[in-house]
Amino acid sequence: MTDSSLSLVAALLDRSGSMQSIADDTRGGFDAFIASERGHDGRTVVTLAQFDNEYELVYENRPIEDVPNLVLQPRNSTALYDALGQLVTDIGTSLAAQPEDERPGSVTVLVMTDGHENASTEWTHAAVRSLIEQQESQYNWDFVFLGANMDAVETGRRLGFKADKSMTYATTSVGVSAAFSAVADYQNRKRVSPVPMAVPGFSESDRRRAGGE
Repeated sequence: MTDSSLSLVAALLDRSGSMQSIADDTRGGFDAFIASERGHDGRTVVTLAQFDNEYELVYENRPIEDVPNLVLQPRNSTALYDALGQLVTDIGTSLAAQPEDERPGSVTVLVMTDGHENASTEWTHAAVRSLIEQQESQYNWDFVFLGANMDAVETGRRLGFKADKSMTYATTSVGVSAAFSAVADYQNRKRVSPVPMAVPGFSESDRRRAGGE
């Protein structure tokens, strides 16, 4: 059995050049999200990866109390498929190396991007979708997708994300803040539910706020 008192939050953040206009908002939104995750019962560890046309694993399985403020320096293009495939593979490899009773009972993968795939060379959307569906069905991983400048529900669906856990956000301070806030609210609903994976994702109210309304 896995450790039901331990949760893993793994975030994949876009740092491509188009993120420049909302870089400060993303830093503030992510830091606020991490702050909201602190102080709950149990333990939480955080893995952070960033991507442009390159993938960087910034830190892995860091206790949430020790997570520093986000450093985000936008540049280059958007290799979303490669980054997502690499992150999920990295997490799987890391967890497989641990004794089962030391693995987190809850794994949430949060992906945030503001642009369409345009630079991947190793992974296709079909391969990423297959990997996500495998981790979700076999290991109960939870996948959340935030996308701007796109229909995030459709883009997420093609990648294997559930429609209710995919959301479009506006590239404004209000939109970015609301998107992270909606994820924090979703995480809280899962904590108090006897069946976390059955908890509905984003509401219409969440979507309106993230859309800038």
